[in-house]
Amino acid sequence: MASRLLSGRYELIEKIGDGGMAVVYKAKDKLLNRYIAVKILRPEFTKDATFVENFKRESQAAAGLSHPNIVSVYDVGREGNINYIVMELIEGKTLNELIDEEAPMNYKRVIDITKQVASALRIAHKNKIIHRDVKPHNIMITEDGVVKLADFGIAKAVNDATLSTGSKIIGSVHYFSLGIVMYEMLTGKVPFEGDNPVTIALKHINEEVTPPSELVGGIPPALERAVLKATDKFQTNRYKNADELLEDLDN
Repeated sequence: MASRLLSGRYELIEKIGDGGMAVVYKAKDKLLNRYIAVKILRPEFTKDATFVENFKRESQAAAGLSHPNIVSVYDVGREGNINYIVMELIEGKTLNELIDEEAPMNYKRVIDITKQVASALRIAHKNKIIHRDVKPHNIMITEDGVVKLADFGIAKAVNDATLSTGSKIIGSVHYFSLGIVMYEMLTGKVPFEGDNPVTIALKHINEEVTPPSELVGGIPPALERAVLKATDKFQTNRYKNADELLEDLDN
């Protein structure tokens, strides 16, 4: 792709990411003279009004969140049939890559990363935004070890009614996902393998999670309890919010 200027301001340099719905480029903001990331909705989705609407909503949801552990959104725009979001450029790795390279990871590192993700989720919740895809792929780690939660792509801005009635449920699902991410960092494996999400979900309902300490040595019992609580098969036993989880991690 030849160097291309979007809206006379953002110069696309190289492709750095490729998702199902969008492609991410490293780019330069000519106006502020800094490097940024530009996420462009795939052309096949631009004809779908709902998709474009969701894409815009994602950018607006994330733009309202200012937090060191959340990837910042700077701008959203459209040129011709190109819909794009301008974001902070993160130099670093996804947690996915880190797990591949380092797992089983040092438990102190696991606590540190988890606390940063939980802080990001807490601020999102406070702003009535639910990130529904907490997984290693969407968690970036900068070279200085700062965690950045990315891709609020299927984040859902919820209204007050849902929050007051459903927030506990949504919250516990959230920290359930984070519990699985913790498990994966500690052991290098996910608690249950399966060919599809349904099989895995059924295992979660019917089987007990193998405690991480049976797979890896040196995990403090309190940390293991936190992981098992977050991934408890009964929703009512899981963490209700970030504060509960952070409190356990601090101890």
